[in-house]
Amino acid sequence: MLRLEDFRTIVPDKTLADIYAKARGLYGKHIVHINSTYQGGGVAEILHSLVLLMNDVGISTGWRILHGSPAFFNITKKFHNALQGASLNLSERKKQIYLEVNGSFARLTHIDHDCVIVHDPQPLPLIRSYRKRQPWIWRCHIDLTDPHKKLWNFLEGYLLKYDQVVISNKKYVKNDLPVDQRIMFPAINPLTLKNKQLEEKTILKYIKKAGIPTDKPVITQVSRLDPWKDPEGVLEVFKRVREKFDCRLLFCYNLAGDDPEGVQIYTKIYRKAKKLVNNGDVLFVVGNNDILVNSIQRFSNVIIQKSIKEGFCLAVTEALWKGTPVVASNVGGIPTQIENGKNGFLLEPDDTEGFADRIIHLLKNPKESQELGQKAKEIVKQKFLITRLLSDHLDMLNDMITR
Repeated sequence: MLRLEDFRTIVPDKTLADIYAKARGLYGKHIVHINSTYQGGGVAEILHSLVLLMNDVGISTGWRILHGSPAFFNITKKFHNALQGASLNLSERKKQIYLEVNGSFARLTHIDHDCVIVHDPQPLPLIRSYRKRQPWIWRCHIDLTDPHKKLWNFLEGYLLKYDQVVISNKKYVKNDLPVDQRIMFPAINPLTLKNKQLEEKTILKYIKKAGIPTDKPVITQVSRLDPWKDPEGVLEVFKRVREKFDCRLLFCYNLAGDDPEGVQIYTKIYRKAKKLVNNGDVLFVVGNNDILVNSIQRFSNVIIQKSIKEGFCLAVTEALWKGTPVVASNVGGIPTQIENGKNGFLLEPDDTEGFADRIIHLLKNPKESQELGQKAKEIVKQKFLITRLLSDHLDMLNDMITR
């Protein structure tokens, strides 16, 4: 069972004492988090640790999962994409299914908590189904820089009922939204199987078990198979790198229950990479095992994150924590984590040549890669660990409940 005391070897005792002090004002309060999936993706990973730690410091905290149909999740994935700037036909039927699923779930879920924290668009309209008697907070984990106007107007009608909106970047602040907005960075738990330190023999055991050869350097992208992660662009970068440096590309991907698009993207990318797959230069590995993902991130020579849009990207945080050099897009929350040239490299998403050049440079200069990785780990330790996120949540709850 995860406890706050487990972090004594990672963060200063004062950090832990401050967290316990912040929790005192919330004794006897009951909090609930609501999202749309128990596994797959950063939100579920955060909640696994955050909910346990909130209970450990004395705050009764629950976690509810929205029950949705395949049609519902097809629609909400379109909503997700549209909020990040994609086109959308916002039909009355889509809106009806979206609202009906939330309404049905509300009948199955009694909420008498002192604060409700709703994550992302899927459960957003739940608030309309309850007699509001407590603060409701909407925590958005995606890039809201340029949302689809018609969809945003539709969702804003429900957002107006919320007491606070939490986002991960100041670029996502909506000046025309008359609701209090707070910036809060996501975080990783360094003690989970996905992030803990591993012995070299353990890493090699899982690498070999996954069928990954160890005869040449590996470039890896760890992510959902999602158009915003630009797997086609990653493949193009690899082709250019391979012309000058013999290496292998690894797509370490996962599929989440609330993301029906993943299988379609996999099929598309696999076809484009088929010749390279057949000769062993491109590999697809399902990241359904946390120790495997951990091993891959540590074994890889370079992590690439060529996203077109990105709310924050915990896959980057994980790689930085493990000291693996990262070459990533200068979008969303990624530049919050990477200072170009200091603890990683940032490029514009369409700069295929630039991505290739940076990766080749790192592959040819392993000592520089190692130094970059060490700096990266220190920055994550200072800013992006779950203890910092827990502290931020306690500040937020104290403000919302006791003010």
